[in-house]
Amino acid sequence: MYHFIVNNTSGGGRSKRVWEELQNYLLEHEIRYKAHFTEYEGHAKKLADRVCDIDREKVYLIVVGGDGTLNEVLNGMHDFEKIRFGYIPTGSGNDFARGMKINGTPTENLERILQAEETTPIDLGCVSWVEEGQKEQKIFAISSGLGLDADVCKQALHSGLKKALNRLGLGSLTYVCLTIKSLFTMPTAEAKIVFDDEVEEPISRMIFIAGMNQYCEGGGVPMAPEAVATDGEFSVCCGYGVARWRTFFLLPFLVKGKHTGFKCFDIHNCRKFSVDLEKPMVLHADGEYCGDVTHAEFRCLSGKLNILL
Repeated sequence: MYHFIVNNTSGGGRSKRVWEELQNYLLEHEIRYKAHFTEYEGHAKKLADRVCDIDREKVYLIVVGGDGTLNEVLNGMHDFEKIRFGYIPTGSGNDFARGMKINGTPTENLERILQAEETTPIDLGCVSWVEEGQKEQKIFAISSGLGLDADVCKQALHSGLKKALNRLGLGSLTYVCLTIKSLFTMPTAEAKIVFDDEVEEPISRMIFIAGMNQYCEGGGVPMAPEAVATDGEFSVCCGYGVARWRTFFLLPFLVKGKHTGFKCFDIHNCRKFSVDLEKPMVLHADGEYCGDVTHAEFRCLSGKLNILL
């Protein structure tokens, strides 16, 4: 029995058409399945929790949706050991699919999942912060960070531009457009970063820091071109100390993954890191807004997710 969590609104409605195609395939090949459809924001998390409660040694769970749906499901899962996980991307960003090289048609992706004899363990991340005196945490599959990229993700969540571009099949351009818009007003902050409990590193005028589990975020921007989700580490990309006018000229290099040679960008591999800021900055996990914080801790969960590839 395969359990599908389906977000029919993902990708500006593309997910609904994809599910109809997948459902026809499942019926034609007499494959036993049960579909669970999301009805509101946060529902995928609850559905994943229920699927994890199924009393079986192995439970096959397949997500049909975008990166946001994927993140909700991961944060609803409470028994990673027994879940055999599949993913069919239908969103606008699809950064997880890019990183994992899930690039076939929906039917091809489904066939690949159904035919997989073994799972591949991949890393996830966990970010924690304090909100109103309570410690909060969130699992992520792609990236989590603070600053400009997080602020752009926050804007994109309810952006009319994203909805319009989704209708044209150009949803991934949302993040680049919003980044350009934000370059001239972006805040910076003095930061202190500690990698793997080692020496504290001061960063002046930090623009952003992103703990990358996959190589790209924001609809395909290769923040950490060498990052992979199977090495037990983050590739942490940090941008800092750049005048606002200069960031406009550096953006094309970032979008093409050619930014690593510039002094204002650092990439550091580590298992965990923490960030302290002089003033609050936006925090995101897989593009989902977490809050405005002055302190956050990030750790890699090595081999946490058993995925069917």
